[in-house]
Amino acid sequence: MPLACRTAYRREVKSIAAFFLLLTLCARGEEKKPNVLFIISDDMKAALGCQGNALARTPNLDKLAASGLLFDKAYCQFPLCNPSRVSMLTGRYPQATGVLGNRDDFRKDHPEWFTLPQWFKHHGYLTAKTGKVFHGGIDDPASWSANAMEGVKLEKRPAQTTWPLPGDDKLTKNGKSDRRIILEGNGDGHPENAVADRAIGFLRANSDTPFFLACGFVQPHSPPTAPRSFYDVHPAGDIPLPPDFAPRPTVPEGFPRASIRPRNADLFAGRDASEGEAREMIRAYHAGISWMDWNAGRVLDELERLGLADDTIVVFWSDHGYQLGEKGKWSKAGSLFEAGTRVPLIIRVPGGPPNGRCRRVVESIDLFPTLAKLCGLPLPPGLQGRDLGPLLENPAAAWEHPAFTIWSEDGKGATGTSIRTEKWRYAEYAGGGALLLDPEADPHETKNLAEDPEFAGVRASLSAKITAFQAARTGRSSD
Repeated sequence: MPLACRTAYRREVKSIAAFFLLLTLCARGEEKKPNVLFIISDDMKAALGCQGNALARTPNLDKLAASGLLFDKAYCQFPLCNPSRVSMLTGRYPQATGVLGNRDDFRKDHPEWFTLPQWFKHHGYLTAKTGKVFHGGIDDPASWSANAMEGVKLEKRPAQTTWPLPGDDKLTKNGKSDRRIILEGNGDGHPENAVADRAIGFLRANSDTPFFLACGFVQPHSPPTAPRSFYDVHPAGDIPLPPDFAPRPTVPEGFPRASIRPRNADLFAGRDASEGEAREMIRAYHAGISWMDWNAGRVLDELERLGLADDTIVVFWSDHGYQLGEKGKWSKAGSLFEAGTRVPLIIRVPGGPPNGRCRRVVESIDLFPTLAKLCGLPLPPGLQGRDLGPLLENPAAAWEHPAFTIWSEDGKGATGTSIRTEKWRYAEYAGGGALLLDPEADPHETKNLAEDPEFAGVRASLSAKITAFQAARTGRSSD
């Protein structure tokens, strides 16, 4: 084993997963750092086939999960695109980033911070992106290597659709919220396919350079979009409605008024949803997931074909969850329920054994320290996430860390804060009221236990943890 490999092992390896990765590389006499392929989906709830979703048609992501580790209880820190992505990419809670809305740019207040890809760039990696990584319209040039996409050749295929669609510019916001888009062929000409095309071109051009490639797909973000073939595998007649479906946002009896925003933000904005329309929208959402899975599969297949899979850590993650008609809500914004905060997360470390499923509670901010450690990098100061190495080594390892998610109605401070433990979901709202839910016993979250005297002790304990978390503001709670 080369000396550099032995040194890297002694200094940096904290888990068996990282050990297997370094051992695989060093056994071939190589000192090349492992690559990272980070695949991102937008607005995808934890709804993969490997997570037990009967509607899912996600063979490629299910295959990735089977060869890696599926974190079945992973949670975002803010159920909105920009705050969630900035939180994950900086490894800090939203209170620390100050990003509480979709128009905030974290660089204005934190020019000295390193993002996850920037930290890899700082340590000699070629960092590149294709598609949506930071929020749309707010990129971070410091995170990416200059000219990283130079030399990338794309296959030329005849466009089967034009984008944007004719007439889109004449639609109102409410009108756009009703769209379900069906594409012909396999969607060539649409930006979603182009994200995968650029990723494939990048892999072909940079197989000999340690890289961090972020590949950000937009689906199933509204408007749900997919080629017709992906709609066809989801017959509308087979689509069930959630048990707590309502035609408009509805606060159930016994729940705080702030727990459901009075107006939908993404779908069915400004109007009721009929049962038939709701089924069609759920169908379209899952068709978008299937298309995203197909494109992710194209990138993963190319990674295999080029012989890079043995040298590349692969991550799949979504920025937040989504409510599809539960309690009449059709979006993520404001949701501190399980559907709005739980995200799919898969990590595959080459050379390590497939670890199956981890049921420990983890947070999106844990990805920064985890990937840095796996690749033998030191950690920058200020990270608030935790290295998931112990769980990659043993998915059943002791792990007593809850997940915190906040929401802000005014973009200035937290108007709702939730904590998720392995057993409980608890949330408090600034205007008053609380939620105490038992997701295992009550998966549709229809019974609020917050005022039940039987659970007063549970509520008090979880409330104290939220208080400590809020007091820390820019730091980690003392859980």
